[in-house]
Amino acid sequence: MGATDFVQEMRLVGERLLLKLHAVPPGGAVEIVAFLGHLLFTGTVLLLLLVACSCCCTQCCCPEPRARKAQVRPVSPP
Repeated sequence: MGATDFVQEMRLVGERLLLKLHAVPPGGAVEIVAFLGHLLFTGTVLLLLLVACSCCCTQCCCPEPRARKAQVRPVSPP
């Protein structure tokens, strides 16, 4: 499949989706707020998952080099 075929197919899918969305009756204020709440919750969960995975992978793949341990010697009182 060439790039132009792929772009044309995506355009046709988008047009079909818009036709279906135009057939959906408009929602009330409560439905819109509820949908936005669900969307915000899902986005937050995905963002936190991305941050957690990036922090975990950074610590596993790129461990910080440990400094050389220095011997601690007791100090004699003056």
